[in-house]
Amino acid sequence: MSRRRIDPTPSPESSRRSAGGSRRATPATIQPPHGGGMFSNSDRTLLAIATSATIAAGVFHSSNGPVVAFIVAGIALASLASLVGRCVEAIGDKLGPGPTGVLQSFLANLPEIFVIMFSLKAGLYDVVKATIVGSVLANVLLVAGLAYLVGGLKNGRQRFSETASRQLGLMLLLSVSVLAIPTLTSALHTPAADHERVITVVISIVLLALFAASLPDILRTGQGATTSSVEAMQARSETEHHGAWSLTLGLTLLTITAIASALVSDWFVSALSPAMDTLHINPTFAGLIIVAIAGNAVENFVGIQLCARNKPEYALQIVLQSPVQVAMIVAPLIALAAPLVGAATFTLTLTPMLLASLILATLVTVVVVEDGETTWFEGAALLALYVAIACAFWWG
Repeated sequence: MSRRRIDPTPSPESSRRSAGGSRRATPATIQPPHGGGMFSNSDRTLLAIATSATIAAGVFHSSNGPVVAFIVAGIALASLASLVGRCVEAIGDKLGPGPTGVLQSFLANLPEIFVIMFSLKAGLYDVVKATIVGSVLANVLLVAGLAYLVGGLKNGRQRFSETASRQLGLMLLLSVSVLAIPTLTSALHTPAADHERVITVVISIVLLALFAASLPDILRTGQGATTSSVEAMQARSETEHHGAWSLTLGLTLLTITAIASALVSDWFVSALSPAMDTLHINPTFAGLIIVAIAGNAVENFVGIQLCARNKPEYALQIVLQSPVQVAMIVAPLIALAAPLVGAATFTLTLTPMLLASLILATLVTVVVVEDGETTWFEGAALLALYVAIACAFWWG
């Protein structure tokens, strides 16, 4: 979902460091640890993969093999999503934590948003709704499960700030609860069921207003409200050994990557329906598992590396910020923008099974992290739940 930022609370460790005064001041900007070169090895690898996959996606888009075109476009989409995140992080090195938090909130999900908008234009409403839910499930169950499993097996029981975990869990639960209202009015056959589009618009505005209310905290640089997110980004940069990009380079690559993401998303959606027919995959499963992972979750797999390096506090920030952002920003923006692509009847009303899976995953996640510690077994349980949900949707 990620180093993306909504409203985290600092850990006791970061608070002690900030309180130490002379021992360590809160950083004004995020300094890359390997500033000697413009491109590190990981940067070059990511750029090479994204460029090669994008070119290959364009080549196979004009071929007669929808399955190959779909797979290649999916790989390109995942690599571009990672590159967008890297560009945002590089720009954040120059702008500081506050503006970076806002930038991440609006730009870090670009590839996924493009896929959803093109899917809406193609009338694939089931794919869109499943992708929104799948983006949350992929992060809180798949990525988090793998992170806790690997971290637990390597380092034993891992602990992090209870305050931070409860805050993130509460934000996720509140966002998902608001998102569930259109489905509940329909499933319970209330009088509001005849006004699903109006309800969708209203809750979308409410969720975006809730995000807007968090902006002052995001923009207040150097305060405790931003410390844990900043340090999570620093830990990610250290894990991936990034180079030092200039602001101009970061903005230029972000623009190019955004354009490439739009093109690849169009090719991906064009190949989606033919590939699903050929592989006998139903639209809901494709959106819930395949599209959600390609467009959103791959970027957050760095959380697994952080848990393996015994940095669960930072992994928590990276992994759990993304689903909060999907529920609070991505879904509302998609719902409000739907009429622009000819999908004026689109609503956020989910099927009962999608809603049940979303709520179940959210509640389990909150229970797992609220005590401020995780074990390998909890990670394995999250993975088991993800596999079970995927299995349930295989037939539709």
